[in-house]
Amino acid sequence: MPCPASPPGDPQHVARPFREGLLSLDPPHLIGARCGACGVTTFPARDVCPSCRAEDAPAPTALSTEGRVHSFTVVRQAPAGTPVPYVLAWIDLPADDVRLMAQVVGPAPEDVVLGLPVTLELVPFGTGDDGVELLGHRFRATQEAPA
Repeated sequence: MPCPASPPGDPQHVARPFREGLLSLDPPHLIGARCGACGVTTFPARDVCPSCRAEDAPAPTALSTEGRVHSFTVVRQAPAGTPVPYVLAWIDLPADDVRLMAQVVGPAPEDVVLGLPVTLELVPFGTGDDGVELLGHRFRATQEAPA
């Protein structure tokens, strides 16, 4: 049986998404839903299409791991234990026509700019009641911000 305490690079490492149905670990990607009636893709997945209101459950779909910063804010005040400052951004995934909110890491907060290319990364989020590591997502800048 795999050991939950093994390090992330270890083949015996056990981890799971912090919320079921939000992301896939292998290969890493977010899970959205694509409406069979109108083709609109949403994240997170929904039971009813927000565009055409089709009640047939939209089909789960793997979302692109590449995006761009649409808009952002630098958070400088947060609950105790949360390091600040950090960047919270709306990320566009053009391949899927999806916009989602996530943390952006890589450059210093003052160096984040609109249009900055980013890529999905999975990060430890805590430990479940069963001792298994929980993973969440954020985006990392894939190049330096233009001067």
